Amino acid sequence: MNQRQRQKIIPSTWIIAMKLTKARKYYVLYAIDWKRGARLSWEGWSSLADLLQFHIPIKRKTGGTKSSSQPAAKIAKKALSLHLNETQYGELEQLFYQPFSKKQWRSFIQEHANNHM
Repeated sequence: MNQRQRQKIIPSTWIIAMKLTKARKYYVLYAIDWKRGARLSWEGWSSLADLLQFHIPIKRKTGGTKSSSQPAAKIAKKALSLHLNETQYGELEQLFYQPFSKKQWRSFIQEHANNHM
């Protein structure tokens, strides 16, 4: 795999995180590429319906020149859904901005996915 191919991100895990505050709900979509140790996020929705209408740019395959988009509604079918309070969401934000660690990501996902399914 050459350098250009390594720079492409092909998400294998999708997470929809809902932060619950006293005033409102806040939605964030995360994409994780385990193979390349990469992660992306799209944030800023206060309505799940608005998030599901958003078109997400994704790569079809490594080395391919084509890039397309999918509606978040299609991705939401296979995404993990996490319902987090403000403290848990803060942990997720810290994890997102730290150097990539599969072990930390998997333990966070397992801990919070099991509590809210």
